[in-house]
Amino acid sequence: MNTTAERIAELDFAALGAALDDHGYARMPRLLNADQCVALRDDFERDELYRSTIDMARYNFGRGRYRYFSNPLPPLIATLRGTLYPGLAEIANRWQLALGIDKHFPATHAEYLEYCCAAGQQRPTPLLLRYGPGDFNCLHQDVYGEELFPLQVAVLLSMPGKDFDGGEFVVTEQRPRMQSRVEVVPLCQGDAVVFPVAQRPQRGARGFYRVNMRHGVSRLHEGERTTLGIIFHDAT
Repeated sequence: MNTTAERIAELDFAALGAALDDHGYARMPRLLNADQCVALRDDFERDELYRSTIDMARYNFGRGRYRYFSNPLPPLIATLRGTLYPGLAEIANRWQLALGIDKHFPATHAEYLEYCCAAGQQRPTPLLLRYGPGDFNCLHQDVYGEELFPLQVAVLLSMPGKDFDGGEFVVTEQRPRMQSRVEVVPLCQGDAVVFPVAQRPQRGARGFYRVNMRHGVSRLHEGERTTLGIIFHDAT
């Protein structure tokens, strides 16, 4: 069985970039195996792993809970963050050029974290999210400070139809002077989706323009849904 790093090395990042350009998201099937998913789900109750726990209803973010990992990150989380970043950075840098943004993301995640540190952002942002019946996540953007990496990844750790029903992952695209467009992203256990944190470029008649993106999770009908979120910039 291939390791996580080997599975990531086999990803076609050019195809992922094309899907992001066309649809605003890209799927990465079977990024994690079933054993890894179960182990991460069990980790949700290990208080020593986390720096913060958020009750979503308290802040009108939706319903459910999420927990931010503390440093040092668990090895699997650190591997995902470090090995996914280089390929996604190439896509991010292409987007920067398209939008006329004079900023280049470095080749490695370790170098990028130095950018975050210089901006006063040193708290890790990878997290686990857990939903029960009736829970949901309002449409939002994961912006944690001035320094922002434009792409992030979510991995579904539960099995649809077995562990839970409902709770679909959705992304919305708000185009200038047009009605918003919604995409429901089908995921199985271990599948990942990469999507914009806040904006992406869209080609128009006069060149590229910014499209605002948000993401969320629809209401869970029954069962329990756990997701891993990988955000590449740190928080203030």
